[in-house]
Amino acid sequence: MNHTDNTITYSRKRIAAAAALTAAFAGNASAVDIAGFEFNGYSRGGPVLSYSDKVKGGLTLGGELQKYRLGNEGDNGIEFDLARTFDVSGMKFKVDYMPSKWNGAPVGTEQAYVEVGGLSFAPEAKFWAGQRRLRIQDVHIVDYFLMTYGDYQGGGVTDLPLGGAKLGLGVFSGDKFDASLPAGVKATRLNADVSEIQTNPGGKLRVLVTLVHGSGLANGNTGSGLSLLHNQADFLVPGLKNSLFLQTSRGHARIDGQFEGIDGVAAGRKAHRIADSIAWQHGPFGGQALIGYQTSQDEATGATTKDFSLGGRISYALSRNFKMLVEAATTNRKTEANPDQRLNKLTIAPTLALGEDFFSRPELRFYLTKGNWNAAAAVANAATFGAGGKTSRTIAGIQYEVWW
Repeated sequence: MNHTDNTITYSRKRIAAAAALTAAFAGNASAVDIAGFEFNGYSRGGPVLSYSDKVKGGLTLGGELQKYRLGNEGDNGIEFDLARTFDVSGMKFKVDYMPSKWNGAPVGTEQAYVEVGGLSFAPEAKFWAGQRRLRIQDVHIVDYFLMTYGDYQGGGVTDLPLGGAKLGLGVFSGDKFDASLPAGVKATRLNADVSEIQTNPGGKLRVLVTLVHGSGLANGNTGSGLSLLHNQADFLVPGLKNSLFLQTSRGHARIDGQFEGIDGVAAGRKAHRIADSIAWQHGPFGGQALIGYQTSQDEATGATTKDFSLGGRISYALSRNFKMLVEAATTNRKTEANPDQRLNKLTIAPTLALGEDFFSRPELRFYLTKGNWNAAAAVANAATFGAGGKTSRTIAGIQYEVWW
């Protein structure tokens, strides 16, 4: 092949790659396929233009369901996933690597694993080993996965048929690709994930079990957890999706299915949570809302924290490429022997987008956030947004968010 042929071939590859990226951003694909590599990822960032005391976001009382994220993040980062699947005689062998870079920290490894599927004795099952995210379900407006397992070095299987349902099993050490447990500390976690349990028309149940055993951990060496998730399509009215979470955990098992306090210093916790989230899209009108209540008790001190969260985000597309986003929330935290904390937050964000849907991305937002809280919250957060005894803040900026 001469130089001209090489140039033509290279140009075609660039055109194909650009077309794939365009299709992904337009919502026509969940990942980009370039030369046999699957490429997907996530990124957000942008300048905070108006703030004080270095507070660019993070208005939250600290509960896992309490950081309503629109106009409240103030950070910058990117993570992307590269995967290549080799198909040999019907067997598929996948190699996956996901690096990330957030807020000036060094590049980290989110995922690095191999997966094998299409085996003759279990054609639907996928066996894997390495460090892998196994995220089950989040509530987007608070940027939190209520059910997830993985994220540590381990191995297991997913999509194993179980009657009409599916079974996933995973066993994990306490080590990560970029970090290991301290000397003298060991931890092992077993997760069992049963999904696709049909309960009623449009309804499915998912069950996640967590068991932890270790040595050298603080205040006991065990832990357990149980999470139930019921997803209902066309809840009450057509197009409304409802997700109900019932969760409990103890010891060194975190309520979402992960490890809790396995550094040899932190104690385990007892936690209970009930949360309900709805999401909808009706023509140009979309949104998501959440109500949640959680208790958490430190097993070493007995101190109990009770967190309440109520909020939502609505999206209205005034045209194909322009939306108005409004997010409002109220949160409350109760701790023993301390006054109750309360925080309210409102964000308005005119937004440029590629589509009308609530979850259409990329988005470019111009946001204005107003937060106010009581004196107890100011005292408890004096090192951050409550500095100087302030009980309100206004933050304005520009933010992009994209996934593909």
